[in-house]
Amino acid sequence: MKKLLVLSFAALFIATSCKKVEDEPSGTTSAYKTMTTYMVDNNMDLPDLLMDWIVGPPDLANVQTFIDSYDIIDIRSATDFAASRIEGAVNSPLADILTAAAGTTKPILVVCYTGQSAGHGVVALRLSGYTDAKVLKWGMSGWRADLATSWESNSGPVNGVTAIGHPNWVTTGTEPLTTFNDPVLSASGDGAAMLESRVQVMLSNGFKGVNNIDVLDTPSNYFINNYWDQADVDLYGHIAEAYRIKPLSNTVGEMNNLDPSKTVVTYCWTGQTSSMVTAYLNVIGYNAVSLKFGTNGMIYTDLQSHKYVTPTVDL
Repeated sequence: MKKLLVLSFAALFIATSCKKVEDEPSGTTSAYKTMTTYMVDNNMDLPDLLMDWIVGPPDLANVQTFIDSYDIIDIRSATDFAASRIEGAVNSPLADILTAAAGTTKPILVVCYTGQSAGHGVVALRLSGYTDAKVLKWGMSGWRADLATSWESNSGPVNGVTAIGHPNWVTTGTEPLTTFNDPVLSASGDGAAMLESRVQVMLSNGFKGVNNIDVLDTPSNYFINNYWDQADVDLYGHIAEAYRIKPLSNTVGEMNNLDPSKTVVTYCWTGQTSSMVTAYLNVIGYNAVSLKFGTNGMIYTDLQSHKYVTPTVDL
């Protein structure tokens, strides 16, 4: 009898020690569900954040009015900020943007080199109560021609055609959608506390981007989402093995069409919307990257709209 008891305890110990860390007791709510439910209930689903989030540079006659309308945070390097900046802007690393935002009284305009890194900053701000924060479209590349190097080096009829003729740019249908499990989110506390900590994690990790040729050459290494309307996919084609999931709303369960076990690549026209999407996905627990410069860097000469053009007037 004593031997049987020992064996029973041993079996119980083995069963308990082999239980997966991410397994949860029946009836409990995962951290992911707790946080994303809080976000949806407080108008912070992804489509809510992607409303009126970007503003183009003004015309020359309205520059001062434009500048006076915003508290401007420039997240470029301190060296580049010192060399040339918008009047009244303050300089801050992306990781510290919430500190820089404290005490602002106007809508915040986030400025970077190309309008892409700024998307990460604006997501952080909008998830932290600064609901009217905006991205400066094209970044400083849209403000002055002498600051346009980043865009000129990665788009246009010479540098923006990597997908034209590439075997992994296709015109067949996008991949059929399937359903995946939620990502495993490491966070504690109530929904608000989880969100605050996850926003800071996203900011601390910096801008998450990927070069287009890496995705074009090895699409199977990623879970690729073409963040376009269906009509645009039909017109231009897409990267092989890409899905089309838009608007990516947790309210209707579209996040579960993303595979949390893979690196999620989002691409759009310019890399600006995809930066917003990518920042949001990283906050809620996905390993996500934005395809830099979007289709402006892949099929520039084919595009009929949404094209970067070097400014002809310096502001």
